[in-house]
Amino acid sequence: MPSYYDEKTKTWFCKFYYTDYTGCSHQKKKRGFKLQREAKEWERSFLEHQQSSPDITFLTLYDNYIEDIEHRLKESTLKGKINVFKNRILPYFKEKPINAITPKDIREWQNAQIAKKYSNAYLDRINNMMVTIMNYAVLYYHLQENPCNKAGHMGKRTRSMKFWTLDQYNKVLQYVTDITARIALQVLFYSGMRFGEMLALTLNDLDFENNTITIDKNLPQNSKGTVTPKSENGTRVVTMPAAIMEELEAYTQRLYCLTGEQRIFTFTRSLIRGTMQRCSKQANVPFIRIHDLRHSHVSLLIDLEFTPHLIAERIGDTVQMVNNTYGHLYPNRHAEAAEKLNSLIVPK
Repeated sequence: MPSYYDEKTKTWFCKFYYTDYTGCSHQKKKRGFKLQREAKEWERSFLEHQQSSPDITFLTLYDNYIEDIEHRLKESTLKGKINVFKNRILPYFKEKPINAITPKDIREWQNAQIAKKYSNAYLDRINNMMVTIMNYAVLYYHLQENPCNKAGHMGKRTRSMKFWTLDQYNKVLQYVTDITARIALQVLFYSGMRFGEMLALTLNDLDFENNTITIDKNLPQNSKGTVTPKSENGTRVVTMPAAIMEELEAYTQRLYCLTGEQRIFTFTRSLIRGTMQRCSKQANVPFIRIHDLRHSHVSLLIDLEFTPHLIAERIGDTVQMVNNTYGHLYPNRHAEAAEKLNSLIVPK
């Protein structure tokens, strides 16, 4: 590992070539080291992180993986992944070479997580993250196979889904007296937008002439500012019932000196959550979460015989997600398809 002395700056630097995981060769230069051994140590550390070898440690794999995906994900999503890795995965595997991680190691890790009584959905999430990073190692670091495949799965996505029917929603709405909470619930229930998307709405996003709402940003929880949607599907224009837009227009007119770029809704989750808890109890309707209003909207669309494609466009997601998440709400779709196909058959 050669290093070089810069007479002008009186410091050492290293210059070398390396091959990245795609097979492309690059030159790397790093200046400013006071000692020659510091330059050599920096080069050695860099090459260790770059080598596409299955004997790198899991921590090195993690560092490279995060560096690779950080530009592809929203900040809030990336922070969530990093938090799970640091608290649930790295403590078990960080010093272990990735080619030494066995299915037995994965099973022991899974059992440790299951023993902590996490929800099935959370166990499913962290297991999927472990599977994904080891697939990354197979793809880019020549790991022979993913040990997670033989270890089996832990956790599962529950199909039980809470939502309000239209009748239940209307019963709850009768007890909502706060005008701000009422209009927020109306927007959420009849648009299917996410809570953060609603909080990010400005006056410029509302078209009262055409009864549409443009959704092109989100306000994540505990965030100081809005962010763009995670995917292209998230940017959309949603057509609303005229009656809801009339309510919304009347509400915005009551807001003093509201400009086009200002947010319409500046409250926190606690206002809506508290209203839903109190009013659902008064209406004798099961309580649901704020996000379940999105499920309620999709359930309503399914009852109205909207196709998965139209539902996906409206809620800003993919057809695959709609089918995977809400497919069980189409209990008779196979029978209906068979019946329609049967009607096309010409009798002999």
